[in-house]
Amino acid sequence: MPSMPPRALLRAMFDAAVAAAQPALCVPPHLPLPPKGRLIVIGAGKASAAMAKAVEDHWPDTSPGALSGLVVTRYGYAVPCARIEIVEAAHPVPDAAGETAARRMQGLVQGLSPDDLVLCLISGGGSSLLPLALPGLSLADKQALSRALLASGASIREMNCVRRHLSAIKGGRLAAACHPARVLNLLLSDVPGDAPVDIASGPTVADPTTCADALEILRRYDIAIPPAALSLLESGQAESVKASDARLSAIETRFIATPQMALEAAAEVARQAGFAVHILGDAIEGEARDVAKTMAGMALQVARRAQPFTPPCILLSGGETTVTVRGQGRGGRNVEFLLALGVALNGEPGVYALAGDTDGVDGQEEIAGAVLTPDTLHRAWAQGLRPRQRLDDNDGHGFFEALGDSVVTGPTWTNVNDFRAIFITGERAGGAGTATMEIRSV
Repeated sequence: MPSMPPRALLRAMFDAAVAAAQPALCVPPHLPLPPKGRLIVIGAGKASAAMAKAVEDHWPDTSPGALSGLVVTRYGYAVPCARIEIVEAAHPVPDAAGETAARRMQGLVQGLSPDDLVLCLISGGGSSLLPLALPGLSLADKQALSRALLASGASIREMNCVRRHLSAIKGGRLAAACHPARVLNLLLSDVPGDAPVDIASGPTVADPTTCADALEILRRYDIAIPPAALSLLESGQAESVKASDARLSAIETRFIATPQMALEAAAEVARQAGFAVHILGDAIEGEARDVAKTMAGMALQVARRAQPFTPPCILLSGGETTVTVRGQGRGGRNVEFLLALGVALNGEPGVYALAGDTDGVDGQEEIAGAVLTPDTLHRAWAQGLRPRQRLDDNDGHGFFEALGDSVVTGPTWTNVNDFRAIFITGERAGGAGTATMEIRSV
């Protein structure tokens, strides 16, 4: 067996996934030829500032006025640019800085000509960074709905459907404001299935969903609806821009990085280390702890019966799980998944895992995720931690931080969704504490 320790291999794979989606690598091959008129750069998301820097560094025309623009990114994710203004705002709950930036961005693209080109740089996180509400709704309304959606267990598709229909800029409205200029979207995908309309809630692409869809989602999750929002949705006044709208006729969309690309980069690292890799999917969704139970069952079948794969091997997956928040702990969907995986594996020998968000932020913590080892539960009990109790309290970050197993990257300036790797080494001999872990209640 190759000598790289499991922890080191898992971290190297995660780092490779993040590196594969760096804007400096992904943006330049997709830059257009200079237009006859102006190039206006707009964008939003955790990677948007780094994307803007890549545009500036590789744009051929350096004459004054040839390039200008505005992008908004998460606090701490700014990258200095010379000609494109970078604004920071709050994520995942929007704030006034994002609202002001969204209003300015909408004004920036007014009055353009067919000779002008709008280069739109969109990555995950843009939904909360462009919180310009429809008339009649306040920023406080948007913030309350955002908090409720985040805690409800709704999928990213469902949350973004609601956001699009209560926004003055999302759901194709920003693209409509750019008309008659051409629009080129460069998208860095963080959503299962890579649907353009779900990346930052689709400000510059058509939206196939309806007000009725948004209303049904809010009612399904029993989310309080502000009276003004209810009126807008029930009347259809909040309808988004559809593909048949002539204002969207001059739009081109390109994906520059996706979750699948990141998983493939991670897989190559493992193969180079001598291990078989199996990518289970790049769009796996569901409640984090339910996905964890399924993944644990697969890992146990591999470890104990060499089915359907023979160990040593690595199971890779991506996507975006959800968490229905019922506790008071410090959590995120990746550490929720990992803690639930640990509880389900119950100290299984020879099984390691890493789960993390490629943007470096899991939930609302500046922590990307964590690492799980065969002795995680044993070490937790030794410190007086009760894993199942911490899971019930949605306290994944508190749990792994206490063990020194958090994965902290700082800003990664990219976002291609969640990364999950389970390494089944094939080692069956139990280490210290293994016998106890196999019979002790978690």
